[in-house]
Amino acid sequence: MIFKEITSKDIWEQKMSSQKQAQFLQSWDWGEFQKSLGRQIWRLDLGGVYALAIKIPLPLEQNYLYVPRLNFLLDRDMINILKELARLEKSIFLRLELGLAQDLDLFGFRKTNNVQPGQTLFLDLSKSEDDLLAEMRQKTRYNIRLAFKKGVKVREGNDNDLEIFYNLMSNTFERKGKKLFSKEYYQKILENLPFAKIYLAELSGKILCANMVLFYGDTATYLHGGSSPEDKNIMAPHLLQWEIIKKAKELGYKYYDFWGIDEVKWPGVTRFKKGFGGFEVKYGNTYDSVQNKFWYTAYQIVKKFK
Repeated sequence: MIFKEITSKDIWEQKMSSQKQAQFLQSWDWGEFQKSLGRQIWRLDLGGVYALAIKIPLPLEQNYLYVPRLNFLLDRDMINILKELARLEKSIFLRLELGLAQDLDLFGFRKTNNVQPGQTLFLDLSKSEDDLLAEMRQKTRYNIRLAFKKGVKVREGNDNDLEIFYNLMSNTFERKGKKLFSKEYYQKILENLPFAKIYLAELSGKILCANMVLFYGDTATYLHGGSSPEDKNIMAPHLLQWEIIKKAKELGYKYYDFWGIDEVKWPGVTRFKKGFGGFEVKYGNTYDSVQNKFWYTAYQIVKKFK
């Protein structure tokens, strides 16, 4: 089978960046970022719709093929192309992450856990600042104004701020018992994604919190953030979010994506994000097509103990 690949960034981006609530996970530059991690990628034309496929290496010279956040419905021909690529690459399984609801059980797939957040929260940036503020919870508006009155300032970061951002992230993730990517991972994001920015909130020369935001297509996405626990009463994270939201609106972006909510897994973070109002979006499920049952079972066992 001959795979049709897109080799022009302009052609790829004309389609991908123009989509509603455009997915940075399917951007050209996200593919470049994946390559910088040592992963092989394919930018496939599946009959007029495009899909970025990523080969994820595993121990013992194994791998799986991962296609993140597809925002179109798949037909049998598209699925057969992806399955054939997985077969040729000797992948243990093919993992498809759907942006739209579609039942892939009919195509021999099995449902699995999401890689990316399965549900998120968007703000409609076509609304006025007054309307956006009015739709927030009263406590969120209060905290924004409190941080402003205390003199918190927000600025865009530079190359020297990655260390500060990462230290704040490390402290935050450690407090919550979560695993964090390496600093090199975020360094490669900044090196390969020109639309990735760091924003910081500071008071009297001290950095209180920092966020990484991705500006792609019509959407600004709050990817990750960290804050100092000693200064939580200043409410800097609320003002930081609001200033980034205003910046995205000023730059002409249509949506602000809070990148994941889950009342069970992340109750505190979800409560914080929902304080800003907005509307919820639930993505489709994630599915695996198993190519090698033995190694797939071994992979699942190892994942349970990690």
